Amino acid sequence: MNCITCDKELTALDMSFHKKMINRGATEFMCIECLCDYFGITTEKAHEMIEHFREQGCTLFT
Repeated sequence: MNCITCDKELTALDMSFHKKMINRGATEFMCIECLCDYFGITTEKAHEMIEHFREQGCTLFT
């Protein structure tokens, strides 16, 4: 599966972050880099957020 914005091949982490930030029921996804552009955040901030979600026990990031 590829990013709907830049066509990069997606990882499980890309899809999980998209589901957390946009819609858990999504069937099309953006990669982390495109989501960062969309939300105006850095990729470093995105990875900090992902760690925070993991610490909270979010099942998308197991």
